[in-house]
Amino acid sequence: MSRNFLLVSLLLLSFSAVAGQPGAVVNARIHTLNADTPLVEAMAWNEAGEIVFLGDAEGLESSHPDLEAVDAGGRTLLPGLIDAHGHVMGLGLARLQADLTTADSLEKAIETLKAHADTLPEGAWLTGRGWDQTRWEGQAFPSAADLDEAFPERPVWLVRVDGHAGWANSVALERATKDLSGDWQPQGGSVHRDDDGRPTGILIDTAMRFVEDAMPEPGEAVRERALDLALAEMARYGLTGVHDMGASLADFRLYRRLDQAGDLSVRITAFADGDEAMLDWLCENGPHAGERLQARSVKFYADGALGSRGAALLDDYSDDPGNSGLLFESDEAMQALVDRAMGCGLQLGIHAIGDAANRQVIDAIAAGEGDDPDNPGRHRIEHVQIIHPDDIPRLAEHDIIASMQPIHATSDMRWAGDRLGEERLEGAYAWATMLEQGIHLALGSDFPVEPVNPWLGVHAAVTRQRDGLPPGGWRPQEALTLEQALSGFTTDAAHAGFAEEEVGSLAVGKQADFIIVDADPYEVEASDLADVEVLQTVVGGETVFESGEF
Repeated sequence: MSRNFLLVSLLLLSFSAVAGQPGAVVNARIHTLNADTPLVEAMAWNEAGEIVFLGDAEGLESSHPDLEAVDAGGRTLLPGLIDAHGHVMGLGLARLQADLTTADSLEKAIETLKAHADTLPEGAWLTGRGWDQTRWEGQAFPSAADLDEAFPERPVWLVRVDGHAGWANSVALERATKDLSGDWQPQGGSVHRDDDGRPTGILIDTAMRFVEDAMPEPGEAVRERALDLALAEMARYGLTGVHDMGASLADFRLYRRLDQAGDLSVRITAFADGDEAMLDWLCENGPHAGERLQARSVKFYADGALGSRGAALLDDYSDDPGNSGLLFESDEAMQALVDRAMGCGLQLGIHAIGDAANRQVIDAIAAGEGDDPDNPGRHRIEHVQIIHPDDIPRLAEHDIIASMQPIHATSDMRWAGDRLGEERLEGAYAWATMLEQGIHLALGSDFPVEPVNPWLGVHAAVTRQRDGLPPGGWRPQEALTLEQALSGFTTDAAHAGFAEEEVGSLAVGKQADFIIVDADPYEVEASDLADVEVLQTVVGGETVFESGEF
């Protein structure tokens, strides 16, 4: 072997790719997800982070004799994973709040809140995220009274695990921007009230803004800290890209500042946060294409979430007669939003969980695309959790991408049948059916609603189980193969973000976005997919995460 071709054992010296420098790796099991060269042992990239070689060690030495290559010790290397639906700033800010995701009772939630409150200045808002009353005895929504005894003077605001319900104490309700008593309800939301018309402390969907608008905005230092935490956590779990669902103009400017400084460690495809300032900016300035930051899309909401019974259904909830959920917009208002975004040349990503909301969105996209034939398309429905079987072929007809989160199915399966009844489960979390009907399927996690770790999503997609249950999986006919699941987090997610020429698979000319993992997912049992550990994450040839196990 040539003296210029240096092999460094990964067991002795960790792989330390540096931005702006060429690099190479050999003795690896490299699954490229590229049909032309599906499995190779060596890869090299140039100073621009572009892959220049895929093949065997001899070919690498012959074509790039001056490159210093790292010996991967036979470890498995995969394309970097892309989360097609996450909330970047939401993740970072959640890490600065009380974490209620492990609270399996009301008492445990209060205990967690008290511990977090001890870290706050006197009088500061106590905020938290992740409570889930379906995991508590009785499964009833909590109330302001449950918080008032522990926090009689400090305002408390706690967002449910799905992000579609909030729990406030009496101090927070008093500071709301609108008097919440009475019998009125906002469009697309609900204020839970007692028999005397007093708010109980639970606000659903659009009603949440009356408390949230009263809260002080986080300062720039807090936002920067939150972003740092989010980027680090994403890289830790092997995410080299994320589609950020609902970026404000302030978020976008923070991302852009880091991108221009070369400090954005994960590629972000930013979706504007509805009909707000970021959408105005995109309509005025056009799509943004930075080094690792792209923005050409907008996120709208059609309905709420199934867990809080805010998802809009064609028929009433089976476990709540008289309630069919909440449409955020009238048909006319949704059409106006769709027409505006299409007219600005933007991609749509519209949240729709219930079958009524999915039908409304399909109708609006179908009507709008005829008026704007020059729009680049690839419009998406985010979640598509419950869809009427008659509407599934319409997704393919209008080339609408189904952006879905496999782990939602294994979180919701405990009570989805109660909410919907068995008949409507035929169109629930129907990933395999989507693919069979020729629909593009992009996969994500919806973090921080669910954990960031995409391997939990791969496991859920393949097994449709949580902790080995139920035996054989929940509605296993909708399970994906490993290849389909990995594609959803790589090539298909890249397609959904107009980035398939740059990322999603490993091929000459594409970016050297890859991960090294401790087990080959093609070799392990499906039940072990959730346990795959990321040892290293590389973006454009630059190492952005490295495990201490190296």
